[in-house]
Amino acid sequence: MKTFELKGELRKDVGKKATKVVRADGNVPCVLYGGTENVHFLVSEKLVNKLLYTPEVYILKITIGKTTYDAVTKAVQFHPVSDKTLHLDFYQIFDDKVVTVEVPVKVSGFSVGVQAGGRLSLILRKLKVKALPANLPSQVDIDVTDLELGKSIKVKDLSFKGFEITNAKDAVVVQVKATRAAKSVEAAAAAAAAAPAAGAEEAKSAEAKAKAKPAEAKEKK
Repeated sequence: MKTFELKGELRKDVGKKATKVVRADGNVPCVLYGGTENVHFLVSEKLVNKLLYTPEVYILKITIGKTTYDAVTKAVQFHPVSDKTLHLDFYQIFDDKVVTVEVPVKVSGFSVGVQAGGRLSLILRKLKVKALPANLPSQVDIDVTDLELGKSIKVKDLSFKGFEITNAKDAVVVQVKATRAAKSVEAAAAAAAAAPAAGAEEAKSAEAKAKAKPAEAKEKK
């Protein structure tokens, strides 16, 4: 997983008035959890936006004063109207302790179901991954080449070396949905397959009737 350097400044006052001043000055109040004590600090909003407005997931190198912490992003609070970042929570990580983070899903391959007229739908765009920091992936790669029409890939179908996915086992990650065009093709194929069989039955019925007529004529005599 890639790293991102974040430089912050320790906060001495964490009250509501002080927090308003922090935001008014173009900074974002933050808290680092997971260590021996919680660390309250602030970071430039411009720097925070570089971290948040990207599909990438990072291991953070947070430098506050003379101390640098390894961490991951745990929670972000946005303004309900402006979407401005109001608060950030980080969690300190250690080389010998597993951690759980959300990472994006990336699909690859030309699904046979899509080739048959279906539509590929990515249901879970992110998955919760549990691993040691050194084994955390930047993304979860899923090959959908063999995914057929109407079929799906669930969490229980995925297995990777070095990390574990902790979402519900029956959660659907990606699936190929049948479109109207695909259903029409299937119906036409079914009708075409049924036609020879129907023709054969009609022929047998006609033959049986033909054999029955001479027998009926003899009985009348």
